[in-house]
Amino acid sequence: MTRRIEDYALIGDLRTAALVSLDGEIDWLCLPRFDSPAVCSALLGDARHGRWSLAPTDRARSVRRRYRTGTLVLETRWTTPDGTVGVTDLMVPNSPVPMVVRIVDGLAGTVRMHTHLAPRMGYGKYSPTLYAADGHLVANSGDDELWLETDLDLNQDDASWSGDFIVSAGQRIAFSLSYAAGDSPREPTPTVDAALAETVAFWTEWTGRSTYTGPWEAEVTQSLIMLKALTYAPTGSILAAATTSLPEQLGGSRNWDYRYSWLRDATFTLRAFLATGYLEEAAAWRDWLIRTVIDDPCDPQIMYAVDGTAELPEQTLDWLPGHAHSAPVRVGNAAATQQQNDVWGEVLDTLFAARTAGLPDAAGQEKLERALLDNIETHWRDPDHGLWEVRGPRRHFVHSKLLAWVGVDRAVRTLEQYGWSARLDRLRRLRRTIAREITERGYHPRRNAFTQSYGSSRLDAAVLLMPRYGFLRWNDERMIATVDAIQQDLTDHGLVLRYAVADGSPNVDGVPGSEGTFLATSFWLADALHSIGRTGEAIDLFERLLSLRNDVGLLSEEYDPATGRHLGNTPQAFSHAGLITTALTLTAADASTDGWAGVCGAVVGW
Repeated sequence: MTRRIEDYALIGDLRTAALVSLDGEIDWLCLPRFDSPAVCSALLGDARHGRWSLAPTDRARSVRRRYRTGTLVLETRWTTPDGTVGVTDLMVPNSPVPMVVRIVDGLAGTVRMHTHLAPRMGYGKYSPTLYAADGHLVANSGDDELWLETDLDLNQDDASWSGDFIVSAGQRIAFSLSYAAGDSPREPTPTVDAALAETVAFWTEWTGRSTYTGPWEAEVTQSLIMLKALTYAPTGSILAAATTSLPEQLGGSRNWDYRYSWLRDATFTLRAFLATGYLEEAAAWRDWLIRTVIDDPCDPQIMYAVDGTAELPEQTLDWLPGHAHSAPVRVGNAAATQQQNDVWGEVLDTLFAARTAGLPDAAGQEKLERALLDNIETHWRDPDHGLWEVRGPRRHFVHSKLLAWVGVDRAVRTLEQYGWSARLDRLRRLRRTIAREITERGYHPRRNAFTQSYGSSRLDAAVLLMPRYGFLRWNDERMIATVDAIQQDLTDHGLVLRYAVADGSPNVDGVPGSEGTFLATSFWLADALHSIGRTGEAIDLFERLLSLRNDVGLLSEEYDPATGRHLGNTPQAFSHAGLITTALTLTAADASTDGWAGVCGAVVGW
């Protein structure tokens, strides 16, 4: 049976993550880091491809789960005919090696339990060799080893461990699974109780630093946790999502690997962090970016691996049938080599925002900013693949031109503040030139809206960000008309599509099939409605979007209003950053002050 995307919760340790189903099954686990080959890949196939199940053998009358308040510690409670049992799942941020901990607590009566761990290395392709060593159970495949610790006597069969046991009220049974490279000495790991205490303490301290107070504090905190869980602590990079190849259309081929650090996606996450008081994350990402591109800052890619590796070759895993038979399953991402001209401006905007928020410049930052600005000056007129990474022909995307304007504007404002006048006059002229071209070629008079690309009548939700970046004011008649057009013609059951994939002609993005509504752009519409004075509609939309989260607050990339299903990779940083920004917007006193304005400074006209 294929479980729904929304049936999964996330646990993680800021190096990697696992997805745990409502049925107590870990169906996705990459070790030792987010973009490593999975050792549990049932998410993209079935039990044959790796799974760790832990649940009552009797059919439960009810299953409830939650995250312990302010943490990423998952608590699941099953009530069966004979008793109640709780399972606590977590990963330990400060352990010397990646470590999954599963704790079974008897709460009432007696409950019969079953566990079955069948690791399958290489995304479900290889069965490991199992053996016992020094009182531990070991799974070995090549250079990878998994060490399982438990007081239970487990059976070994078919390259898996399994066991039945009974837990009574007050009794605790625990499991820990840790990773080690085969040629490395085994690192000592904390006891299960210490691991739980350390993990709770880590997350409680981190969430306690949030500066957000408002009517959606619990929702904002949960999304901040998801964004933090998508950071890679060893380098400071930020992921787009924790998974690969979860489909944007069930049964379709729009299945991509999002376990990498997109510079653009990271900037949206960083705006959410900066607006809620988390400067350390911005500093860590900024330093990672400088280290990654410093040898060739004039030609940065749009994404990198979490350790800064540039090569991300895209390949398909033909032994995996895909989630809900959505094939192909892909690892790597060919979009890494695309030209996406908006990225330079997004990075410059975020560095400007971090500086405005009080983060001192780092060594190499000025060199990076100058190189990014040089790219804009040289290439802003070039067509590109755009924000949505179309695999069709390059176009003059309006959003890409907007971000060229943003990059130049942030450079002008920085130079004005610090008195660097050598390029100032030229950059001011360039800012005016780009603005003039956007308004003349990006606005479609008959469509009465800013559109996706020059000369096109297609709508694109990305233009909703124009006032956010300070290009136009919200009360500009063209902007109000654009919001109206998008709400009327680019929505499905009130939720926003990124763009119209097809309108009787070949798909604009060069990929067959369709996709669901895009959650981040739906949050952008809520921001826009509030900012043009329709706050009641904005709150209604925001509350509806909150209701789409799964039972523990996760949002994937997309949503299908017809089926009520989550679509795309999960949890999606874009979606959770959008939630936080909209909460900040709606919490603000009026439409002229919002989450981004508080970070990036007052909205400026041109």
